[in-house]
Amino acid sequence: MRIGRIARQVVALCTLSVMAGAPLAQNAQAPIRVGSTLALTGPLAATSLVHKVVGEIYVEQLNQRGGLLGRKVEWIVKDDQSKPDLARTLYEQLVTSDKVDLLMGPYATGAILSAMGVAQRYHKVLVHHTFGIPSMANYDMQFPAWSLGPDPATTVPNTVFDALAASPAPPKTIAIVTSKFPSVHFMSLGAREVAKKRGLQEVLFLEWDFGNLDYGPIAARIKDAKPDFLWVGALGLEGNQLLDAMHKIDYSPKEHFYMYPAPGPMSKSPLANNALSMTMFEEHAPFTNAPGAAEFIKLYHERAAKAGIPDTSVEVQAAASYSAWQILEAGVKGAGSLDDKAIAAYLKKNGADTIQGHLRFDGPHNYGDDLMRVKQVQDGHWVTVYPKAYAAPGATLRVQ
Repeated sequence: MRIGRIARQVVALCTLSVMAGAPLAQNAQAPIRVGSTLALTGPLAATSLVHKVVGEIYVEQLNQRGGLLGRKVEWIVKDDQSKPDLARTLYEQLVTSDKVDLLMGPYATGAILSAMGVAQRYHKVLVHHTFGIPSMANYDMQFPAWSLGPDPATTVPNTVFDALAASPAPPKTIAIVTSKFPSVHFMSLGAREVAKKRGLQEVLFLEWDFGNLDYGPIAARIKDAKPDFLWVGALGLEGNQLLDAMHKIDYSPKEHFYMYPAPGPMSKSPLANNALSMTMFEEHAPFTNAPGAAEFIKLYHERAAKAGIPDTSVEVQAAASYSAWQILEAGVKGAGSLDDKAIAAYLKKNGADTIQGHLRFDGPHNYGDDLMRVKQVQDGHWVTVYPKAYAAPGATLRVQ
């Protein structure tokens, strides 16, 4: 009797132990949830689609490697409709209601700034891929994949003008037209100051509100100004809309630059031939020598085609997005934890290896080096043309 009673007690204790351990086992196997928003609708949707495809590829690859800390990764994406205020609300939901483990930044500076405020309020790490005003990134636990250095309003225009200075006929006059969207406006104002210091004569400076749909008057002013070089502070499809408006009045700029165009629509437009922009990665050597680049390029070609993206080549937007996920993975694995402070401390000290190269976060506002290069649309494709060490094989700057 006594032996039977003891046996029953042992069984009962074992049962309780298993039941108590069940939630812990289930929790250990629960996916790590990464929350973010993207502009899946609205004026920024064309470029945001690139970031959505890249994120899906990376999470799939990550899970094939075993996930993070032995757990699968789940990406929760909400549509901020290209509205920074809505992005703020949705990031609040991700942290408080959805209780995500980690955050990934949205697309475009305005939405990222909104997300950064939420991350700071809840002491969360925020990795982001397209923030264009480093001086506004005043939160110590934010980490940029957009590698344009701490002072891009000076360094980026100088890189552009250095490229133009090396051309057979360097420009003497400049027209600067720009959207008031924060990042492109900031960069355009910087270009205005750099151009003056370099002796270019400004023949036109013009601004428009983001979301503008009538580019006819802007095109007419540009045509009347007759600049040697046109700097366009455009975001997304704004550059294509301005090109269409200039074409309607039979005007084609001699040399033209677009700050942050929608990469596919710009490269595939016959009106954009010889257009310039900035890049950190293009689908040619030496960029493609980076570890993991070839596999990513192959996958992106397939997924981008299925998603209906006009240009399925990997360029600056796709590469920055992929780099952001690499930063997040490096931080979690390096810290060996989901603790945001530990992740931030690791990244600040060690940086992260990405397809752009090694990124460091020990400079002002957690920015490292300016890795921006000049690219050009040539025969329907973006190719890097400056500096020479990063140019596509055989590619040089073309002028009209």
